[in-house]
Amino acid sequence: MNIYEILKKYWGYDQFRPLQEEIITHILQGKDTLALLPTGGGKSICFQIPALAKPGICVVISPLIALMKDQVQNLKRRGISATAVYSGMTYAEADVALDNCIYGDIKFLYVSPERLKTPLFIERFKRMNVNLIAVDESHCISQWGYDFRPPYLEIANIRQYHPQTPVLALTATATHDVIDDIQEKLHFAKKNVLRKSFYRPNLTYAVVHTEDKLQKLDEFLQKVPGTSIVYVRNRKRTKLIAEYLQKKNISATFYHAGLDHQTRNVRQEGWIKNQYRVMVATNAFGMGIDKPDVRLVIHMDLPDNLEAYFQEAGRAGRDEKPAIAVTLYNRNDTDELLKNLEQSFPPIEEIRRCYNALCNHLQLALGSGENQTFPVDLGDFSYHFKVDVITLFHTLKFLNKEGILEFTDHEEVFSKVHFHKSEVNFKSIPSDFDRELVRMILRSYEGVFDQFVWINESFLAKKLNCHSTKVVNHLRMLHRLDVLRYAYKKKGFRVTFLTGRIAAGDLKISKENYTERKKIAEKKIHSVIQYVTRQDKCRNRILLEYFDEFNHENCRKCDVCKKKTHENKDDFSKIIHKLYSLNNDLIYLPQLEKMIPELKQENYKHLRWLSDNGIIKVNPLNMVEINRKLLNKLL
Repeated sequence: MNIYEILKKYWGYDQFRPLQEEIITHILQGKDTLALLPTGGGKSICFQIPALAKPGICVVISPLIALMKDQVQNLKRRGISATAVYSGMTYAEADVALDNCIYGDIKFLYVSPERLKTPLFIERFKRMNVNLIAVDESHCISQWGYDFRPPYLEIANIRQYHPQTPVLALTATATHDVIDDIQEKLHFAKKNVLRKSFYRPNLTYAVVHTEDKLQKLDEFLQKVPGTSIVYVRNRKRTKLIAEYLQKKNISATFYHAGLDHQTRNVRQEGWIKNQYRVMVATNAFGMGIDKPDVRLVIHMDLPDNLEAYFQEAGRAGRDEKPAIAVTLYNRNDTDELLKNLEQSFPPIEEIRRCYNALCNHLQLALGSGENQTFPVDLGDFSYHFKVDVITLFHTLKFLNKEGILEFTDHEEVFSKVHFHKSEVNFKSIPSDFDRELVRMILRSYEGVFDQFVWINESFLAKKLNCHSTKVVNHLRMLHRLDVLRYAYKKKGFRVTFLTGRIAAGDLKISKENYTERKKIAEKKIHSVIQYVTRQDKCRNRILLEYFDEFNHENCRKCDVCKKKTHENKDDFSKIIHKLYSLNNDLIYLPQLEKMIPELKQENYKHLRWLSDNGIIKVNPLNMVEINRKLLNKLL
């Protein structure tokens, strides 16, 4: 099939969106390509279609486990085989998934960057028929990017095993420095950037300074009909604000990474199907969600950087119809941003101390723990080791980005089962109940012989007319008897060590890199503060110029442009009335400027308009003649 037939068969579209076809053509020609497409621009199709057009498998590298899972499920729903390998999976789960990429019919392998350097992945990767390496969120490879992750630097290393395979780097937001850095770090054979302008003509930006955000939220939701997203930083506030809106008879629900997988899916689907008008969420919500008719995105709190803001705001109006992105802020917000910056970079010695205490808490010997996952009660750990919870949280996030450990919350909420043998020997199963349980799993779930498959113990218990605890206990017994492999669901905070335990003194945290990263984060925060506090420049231009687009005019519809238009109308009205009140119809220009100082504003804009339209006439002696007849028409 050609790319148009693939597009029609799997996605139902007759034509590509702007730039998609050009990107796909470059990949099919074997060119390393960096594609910059704004949020909603259809980045996934840019690697999915060329991968389907060629024999072999596409390896997709992504830092977001939740997004990987969503994309795998979406591909499967379209009848396309896909799997994922990420931190926190057991060795057996990863082993099965990677084996299927060599011997099975898998077309897409999603993998987290931390997995790239493991011997298990490298050995299997060498044997795969790889037709494309796609790097999602590719700004993560650049220290100048807003979410730099050292494990992304491993991507260049795996290219040596498939040197003829092209790389497609994708991102929604990147400055000039980041664009150059991505291509260099990924060892592009030749620079090749395809970008779509970040300009969104249908999207209006507004910043509102207010001490009563809930009231303003209510006002905007009353004013702007249709589906909305309300972003907040705090998980607790998602629920509080959703409940506030419900009391106002506005259909709303909430979403954050602390909710279990099933709850998140139900709420997300409910919002997509318009069962809820408003989704109140942390930034965990939105990636990979294709809902084109969002009319309003409101930020109740300031984001850490304009890249994140641009992506989140850009989820409004993907159908290219008018939409609004509003930021509500007050002085406390800017202070809070600066406070969060300091908390996000705990002192290096404190990071080492927390890491060492965590290893002691988990009783890990030096060199042990690699690729092992442990549940951690942050409150209990904080109390016993006298570590502030916030400091501990940011330390774990820092170590996560450094590729030392993976820190997750409520990622796995369904159990998994895999029949690792080619057939089931029912004679070896000890009881009638166990045999019926195995048959029920085989009838209810597809692919259990090929890979680990999510199951629901409560569903199986209902079918077998028993309590779910009994199902869990018998599955564990069948696991011990080697009838099947059973991975029980895990809840709460979990830490996966990506390397064996390192002596605290040997923990590599470069002071220079640490300082530089903090400076970059500080610069990005000040860009956010400048965006919300400036009252003299078009919001749209501030955002576009941040991404190196300098050729745009004022949007004429953001809060700053509207205010300027109103002020200009007021100034023009003053000029007309002052001209009318003059006794003389002939006056010396310098004298007129003293009497009506508004004429000098914005490089004599009003004076030029009056002259161009014949209201006034300036002769060679610099004398101004007023046309009273035309002037009267303006009053």
